[in-house]
Order: sequence, then structure tokens, then C-alpha cells
Amino acid sequence: MDLTGKNALVTGGTRGIGRAIVKALAGAGARVAFTFRSSADEAEALKSELEAEGVEVLFHQGDAADADAAAEAVKLVTDTWGSLDVLVNNAGVTRDGLMLRMGDDDWNMVINTNLKSVFNFCKAAYRPFMKRRAGAIINLSSVVGVMGNPGQTNYAASKAGIIGFSKSLAKELGGRGVTVNVVAPGYVATDMTASLSEAAQDAMLGAVPLGRPASPEDIAGAVLFLASGAATYITGHVLHVDGGLAM
Repeated sequence: MDLTGKNALVTGGTRGIGRAIVKALAGAGARVAFTFRSSADEAEALKSELEAEGVEVLFHQGDAADADAAAEAVKLVTDTWGSLDVLVNNAGVTRDGLMLRMGDDDWNMVINTNLKSVFNFCKAAYRPFMKRRAGAIINLSSVVGVMGNPGQTNYAASKAGIIGFSKSLAKELGGRGVTVNVVAPGYVATDMTASLSEAAQDAMLGAVPLGRPASPEDIAGAVLFLASGAATYITGHVLHVDGGLAM
């Protein structure tokens, strides 16, 4: 996959899946910008690592749920590099708990970070993509948004919302040559899933036909494909990268 000359923006790019996506896009030749909320040391380290490899890198600190921060990040890319070709909405959090005990803060944090952030960044990038008449938007959802999961009503709602949002946006932007697709990971070995109980992790793994969790690089590979020239006739699609979990 060759993305030489392309400009990409990844939200939540310092850790786990986001970091793997940033590195995959950079490895394919793209200039890469990424956002982060609080991990400044990790952001600086990732930027330095990529620059040492000859990659052009930008980063922007801010809350993805804040529309102004999203607009600033997109403007940084377009002002610096002239255009935006690939947008990857990856920023996400969990605040798990049975709905009976779920507080408003738990609901709002997950919906705002996972779903509103996608709206924020897509809206900020809408005109640049329309003007360019080309580009790829890849939004990270989850199999939980398709299958549901007890204790994750907030997370499932946010991830299901991303799917419906993306299909609608794909129809809006299709006439301008912009693709909008979704990657829906299953059980991925990250810091986020490591916080689950051992019993929960075993139960999830037992339902995966391939018998192993995904690595962040497995997810990044799917994103790279959808960002590439090989996927210009694919839009409105939900690509499950879940080892068969959602079959």
C-alpha cells in the first residue's frame, strides 16, 4: 500500500490501536498528524521516532469531544500541508457498568468521546474533502456496536451510532469521490482490554473462532487498506476485524 504524498490525520494516536495506525500510515509513505488528550510525553516520543525515520509529523493536543479542538486539528493539517486526504477517527474510551448503576457522567463521557468526536472531526473536514473531491474517512467502531455486550450499553450505543453515522455520511460524500468506511475490531490486546477481568477476557477469547486476540497492527492493516488506492470503490462498508467473533 503506497500513500506517498498523502496527508493523514488520526485521532487518539499515541497508544494502542491509534499508535499502530499512525505508524502504518507513516510506513506507507503518508505525512501523518495525530491528536491526543493528555499523553504529551508519549506524543513527543512518537513524533521523534517517526521523524527519525524521515516522516513528516504533526500533533495536536485537545479533547476530541470538543468541536473547537477538532477544527483546530484539521486546520493545522490543511494550513501546513495544503490538504487532508485521510481522516481516521479512532479516539475512544470505556466506562463500563450495568445500566442500573451507570451515572450520567459515564454515559456522557463515552458518547461524547466515542461518537461526538466523530461528528466533530468529520464536520471540520467536510469542506476540505468536498473541495478536494477525493479522500478517505475511516471510523473505528466495534463488534460491540453490532452484537451488544452486557455492562456496555453506553459503549455499544456509541459504536452502533458510528456505523449509522458513517453509512449516512458515505451517501452524502459519495458524489464528491470521498469514501467513508468503518472498521469494527473485536477483542484486541490493548491497555483498554487488559483492564478487563481475567474471566471476561477468557470468555471473549473463547468466542473467537481464530482463537487469539487481534493485535493493534491487525486493525491498522485494515485501516491502511481502506485508506489506500485499492479501496476507492468501497464506501459505506463495515469491515469486521474480529477473528470471526461476529459471524
